[in-house]
Amino acid sequence: MQLEIWQLVFLATLGIVAGILNVIAGGGSLLTLPTMIFMGLPEAVANGTNRVAILAQNVSAVSGFRKKGFSDFKLSFTLALASIPGAVLGAHMGALVRGDLFNRILAAVMVGVIVWMIVQERSKTSRTAGKPETTPQPPGSSKTRLFWGHVGMVGVGFYGGFIQAGVGFLLMAVLHNVMRLDLVRVNMHKVFIVGTFTSVALIVYVMHGKIWWIPGICLAVGNSLGGWIGSQLTVTKGESFIRNVLYVALTAMAIKLLIS
Repeated sequence: MQLEIWQLVFLATLGIVAGILNVIAGGGSLLTLPTMIFMGLPEAVANGTNRVAILAQNVSAVSGFRKKGFSDFKLSFTLALASIPGAVLGAHMGALVRGDLFNRILAAVMVGVIVWMIVQERSKTSRTAGKPETTPQPPGSSKTRLFWGHVGMVGVGFYGGFIQAGVGFLLMAVLHNVMRLDLVRVNMHKVFIVGTFTSVALIVYVMHGKIWWIPGICLAVGNSLGGWIGSQLTVTKGESFIRNVLYVALTAMAIKLLIS
């Protein structure tokens, strides 16, 4: 089966939107995956093909952050390294996943993340009531935060390898709520980590024959541009903008999954 030219152009255009959303918050794959399945790609093939675009998107975003002066490759690399074992196992499972299991797992994760973030935000508000606002401490000031952040990456890597869609929300939860990084640096690390474990997961999907390269490359062109734009918006718009986009994206994606 081959996709028509208009379908490939549509995928590239949709990839721009998905790339911006993925870098700023997450959930862009919830646009691209259903679209590819609707176009006739089997679920596992759409899941694998999407990784081509995700890898290109995050390479572009890492470059965009670096040119804006935001990079910490030492911490990004150790966090990414911790995610790889989970990503390998998850990718093997993701190559076999079918049907409604995809949406059920994803919907459960989205609801869980929303609840967790609301609880964390209320807890933070109650702790800081009447106190001057402070900037989150860098993770190096707490070995405990560093440890649990790396442990969390194992689970994030598994989910990213397994389904990918929505993994940005999980990464933001670990990096922001566990490691206490501000949201600009959260996104800076996020794109490096996702790019790293996606490259490993992509190899697994290739081994299983679950990649359609032409739609994957077309989608990658759009995601790359979106990833660059998303990195610039993250730095120029700041934390409040990211937080607002994050909550809107989380709520919209969860509702979509629960009613589908």
